[in-house]
Amino acid sequence: MMLKEAMSAADCVALQLENDVERYAELGRKLRTTTFNTALTVARGSSDHAANYCAYLIMARMGRIVASLPMSLVTLYKSPLVTRDTLTIAISQSGQSPDVVEPIRYFRDGGATTIALVNDIDSPLAAAAEWAMPLRAGKEQSVAATKSFITSLVAGARLVAQWQNDPELTEGLAALPEALRRATEVDWSPALEVLTPARNIMVVGRGISFPIALESALKFKETSALQAEAFSGAEIKHGPMALIEDGYPLLIFATRGPTQVGLIALAAEMRTRGARVLLAAPADVPERDLTLPTAATPDLDPIVAVQAFYVMAAQLSKARGMDPDRPRHLSKVTKTN
Repeated sequence: MMLKEAMSAADCVALQLENDVERYAELGRKLRTTTFNTALTVARGSSDHAANYCAYLIMARMGRIVASLPMSLVTLYKSPLVTRDTLTIAISQSGQSPDVVEPIRYFRDGGATTIALVNDIDSPLAAAAEWAMPLRAGKEQSVAATKSFITSLVAGARLVAQWQNDPELTEGLAALPEALRRATEVDWSPALEVLTPARNIMVVGRGISFPIALESALKFKETSALQAEAFSGAEIKHGPMALIEDGYPLLIFATRGPTQVGLIALAAEMRTRGARVLLAAPADVPERDLTLPTAATPDLDPIVAVQAFYVMAAQLSKARGMDPDRPRHLSKVTKTN
């Protein structure tokens, strides 16, 4: 089911892009005419990784500083947070968890602009937000989020494209369904040989690719019981490098952009230290071990990169004798306070 749902992401993205066009345009106009002193994201798990990607786009393209809200400040500490002139964006598949819903309700009551990118448009989160934008991923049966994560990335990029009123990013989004279909055909089987017997792995990205490193590490843990940690390429030498020993596996996402050169150099250095490096990079990078598909513009590359990863992750789970649809101790909807 995980593999089937991941493979359906292109159709879900196409459906999302066909709908709510004027609603996104209206939201873009609202954002362009509103002054924000603070911008926050509210999310957990895979949705938090999608929020990380959305935040990166907002900071890089709109120049607004974005922080991830520690939800317990609202739900447990009852802190008197200043909410006026704040943009608050929640991302969720189910829209059910109280620690996502309550902050959005709190900030909306305090005069903030609140947006929910949510798959279940009839959920409490959708009702709590001023702007509820459906992901249109359809019902997701597998515990491991795939198509809902990809549609969350697309919704975040769509929000930024309308806010910035950028035709290039908008055109790039329109080309995503076909790019995602091509991404499902990329051969990542060399990773299976390395990771099937592995006990742990370090997943590395930087800049626009770091949210994908975070998501990949989570999927390794929940679908393959593989101890995985994600790090920025800039952080490796600040301690994590001490873990490297002969044969230690590293998956490095070197997507296009200003961080790519440094990540390729990091891969070369880690090889000299004995690491078993899986460098995922576009086809024009000769040092690559895995080929990363690309989108119409580099800012959208993470979306097609994670599509290729998901196919491999589902195959890896089975190769390790596990059921990716039903990870142990996990359920589809998680409710925390």
